[in-house]
Parts: sequence; structure tokens; C-alpha cells
Amino acid sequence: MKRLKNLNKGVQYMLIASFTFAIMGAFAKLASQHMSSLEVVFFRNIAGVVIVGAAVLKKPMRHVGGKPLLLFFRGFMGFVALLAFFYNIAHISLGDAMTYSKTSPIFTAIFAWLFLHEKLSMKAWIAVFIGFVGIVFITQPSGFGFSKYDWLGIFSGVGAALAYTSVRELKQYYDTRAIVLSFMGVGTLGPVLLFFVSPYIDAPELDFILGKFVMPHGVVWLYVIAMGLFATLSQVLMTKAYGETKAGIVGAVSYTNIFFSILVGLFLGDALPSVMTTFGIVLIVVAGVMVARDK
Repeated sequence: MKRLKNLNKGVQYMLIASFTFAIMGAFAKLASQHMSSLEVVFFRNIAGVVIVGAAVLKKPMRHVGGKPLLLFFRGFMGFVALLAFFYNIAHISLGDAMTYSKTSPIFTAIFAWLFLHEKLSMKAWIAVFIGFVGIVFITQPSGFGFSKYDWLGIFSGVGAALAYTSVRELKQYYDTRAIVLSFMGVGTLGPVLLFFVSPYIDAPELDFILGKFVMPHGVVWLYVIAMGLFATLSQVLMTKAYGETKAGIVGAVSYTNIFFSILVGLFLGDALPSVMTTFGIVLIVVAGVMVARDK
């Protein structure tokens, strides 16, 4: 009975986290109508810096340290993956953008095998294969190959996977808050630097990392504040979920985020996924669940 109670609580936390993360994506999409995706990323991260920074001031960090380059790598990869993710949120359906980001566990399994020498079972390799087939069904490459949004979507998964893989190593050396701050700190300072250089770069194809800072006004403040609050709430709920239930079960439940994102996207005017895209989404969910359960 105790196990069942813990399982239910962990699943409940993750279900709510998946829903609030979809709501965060909705506010990000609304904010993107008034500012660049670069600025959306800036506001997304600065809210986290304030909240985590306050926690650090209240209770100072204690850790061994000694891996500053890896710590920066985690922050940088998380930042560029987030740039790609929010750019896609602004330009394609919310469900598709979320699905691309949820490919990260598949890539994480590969990178953990490559760099951390973690063993992959036959079941995990089959899951990786299924995941790649799912990506092909979603992107539906033509004779011209993948579109810009496809490439950025795939990179949002790859970049997040590299960041997650580095976290596995960093946890041995740093306080969890230091690892989180490495991501949010780079994600706050990075946009500031890019705001300064953007006026001097004429490269329309790089619009996903360039942008002009536009001071929010009126209802836009509501969008960016709500985005930051829901993002933080999602992180807290996900942390609670992993603390209550086995990671494999929680990881599998996290894929409900795609379903919630599709529903929320419909309210924002997104079209229903095509049959091909839906099949691809199902394959990626199956692959992700298989990887999560295998771990």
C-alpha cells in the first residue's frame, strides 16, 4: 500500500508538472508575438536566476568543485538548446515543438553510452531505433531534406541531451543549485551579449540566436511573468515527482506533456497533427518510455 501511495503521488506530481510546462509553452508562444525568441529565453532564465539565487543566499552552497569547463559546457548547451526550443515554439505548433524537445532522453542514452561508458541493453537500442524512425515521420523530409524548424527541433533534443549527460558527471562535484545556475546564468548573460552584437550582424538565417531587446508593455508583462512562474513551478513539481517515485516511471509519465501541449496549442490556433506526424509522436513517446523504464 505504501508503494502504491508513493507511486500515485509521484505520478500526480509529474502529471501536474507536464500540464504546467505546457502552459509555460503557451505563454512563451504568446510572448513571442511581441518579442524575439532570444528575449523570451532571457526572461525565462532571469526569473530562475532570481529564485535560485535567493535560495543560495539563504543557504550557501557546499561542494567540491573542480570542473569549471564542464559546468560551463552544461550551461552553454542548455542555453543553445533552449534557444532552438523557444524559436520553434514561436514558429511551429506547440505540440511539435514539445515533441522534438522530448527526444532528449533518446539522445541522452546514446551520449551516456559514448562518453560515460554506460551500458545500453538490447531493449534500449531498439528504443533508440524506434525514436529515430519517429523523428523521420515527424520531419517527413522531402528531396530538399529537413527544414530549418526540423533541424532546430532535433538540436533542441540533442543539446538538452548533452546538457543532461554532463549533469550526471557534475553531480559528483557540485551542489545541484550550482548546476542549475550554470544553465540559467549562461541563459541570462548569453542573450545580453547577443542583444549587443545583433545590430551588427546581417544574417537572417541566424534569427534564432539574434534579436533586439524590446521592453515589454501591457499584457506582455503578464506573459513573461506567467512564463517564468509556470516554468519554475514545473521544475519544483518534477523534482518532487522524482523524489517520490522511481525515475523510470516518472520519466514515462512526463511524456503526457506532449498530449497537454497539443491540447493547449489547439486553444492558441494550432492545427491538429497529421496522421503521419501523430504516428511519429507515438513512436517517440514509445521510445522515450522504453528508455525511461530501462533505466
